[in-house]
Formats: sequence, structure tokens, C-alpha cells
Amino acid sequence: MNLARESIELLEQAARILWFEGTKHGLRDREWMALRFLSRANRFSRTPSALASYVGTTRGTASFIIGELERLGYLERKRSATDKRSVMLSVTQQGKKFLVRDPVNVLVEAIAVLDDDVKIRFRDTFRHVLDQSDAAEQRHHTDVCKRCIFLREDRTATDGKMTVEFSCRLFRAPIAEAEVDLLCSSFEYHRQ
Repeated sequence: MNLARESIELLEQAARILWFEGTKHGLRDREWMALRFLSRANRFSRTPSALASYVGTTRGTASFIIGELERLGYLERKRSATDKRSVMLSVTQQGKKFLVRDPVNVLVEAIAVLDDDVKIRFRDTFRHVLDQSDAAEQRHHTDVCKRCIFLREDRTATDGKMTVEFSCRLFRAPIAEAEVDLLCSSFEYHRQ
């Protein structure tokens, strides 16, 4: 028995929950993927081009997905305050409430009941697989800022208290501590 191949076959079967024909609760699989991504993306990745990259589609198809999610009231588009040529995408309160119906929740719930050590190994195994396939294919996947090569962490001690400030070297911008756990489409794995 080839355990690696068997694992991929099981992954393929689980992927049927992610990729499906037609709609579930009124959304197609890529619309669900877009809504899911935008609800967890950092401010640098809530753009049409970052969404297209994450979903693995063209910008034209991403624009169609954005339009559908806007029409349904799950997403809003705003002009960037810093660059008037670009737009920022945000999931609305209605969209956040709708995510409760996300078809992947069945997978999330199945994993949630596992022991914390098992969940961490499960997550880290998938990250390892993605990191290795990225290296082989010369591409980058989306992941959280805290694992990225561009994250800069400055620690200072003042009056006996340790403070931590984060910034992104790629975007040359400060990052709030809460943002380091958000998804970034410009992620690059920090190889040690």
C-alpha cells in the first residue's frame, strides 16, 4: 500500500465538498471560495487581482464572482484610500452571517473534534505539502502573515514591559497584531 497515494485519494474525495456542480445555498463553489477567502484575507489581499489568484481564475471571472456576491449583498467594493485606481473588497455583515451555511463547515466540524495536537499536525502536514509543491512548481500559495518571509517583528522593552510591533517589508506598512493570523496572497514561505 502506498500511503502517500492513498492520502491523495482521500483528499480528492474530501475535495468534492469544496468543488461541486451547480449551487449550494445559492452560491457556486468558486463564489463560496471567494467569500471564504475575503472573510479571512488581510487588507493587502482584499483586491480583485488577489482574489483571482487565490481562486485560480482570470480577473474577468473574478469580477463576475465579485459582481454576484455584491448583487446578493454579501460583498461590498470601495475605492482604496491610498490608490484611487484600485478597489478594496469587504464581506458585509450579511455575508458574514451567510458563511454559517458554508458547505465546508462539515469538514471544519469534523476536524474541530480532534485533539489539539492532531489538529496542529494535520494543519502542518498540509502546509508542508503546499510548501513542497510550491517549491517544485515555482509558485506561492496563500497563507498567514506570521509564517511569511516579509513579516518583520520588532520587540522593545520599556519600563519592564515588552512590546511587539509588526510590519510587512513587501508592502512597507505596519501590521496590527491581529492581522498576522490573516491570509495574504503575497505570502512567501520563510525557509529556515
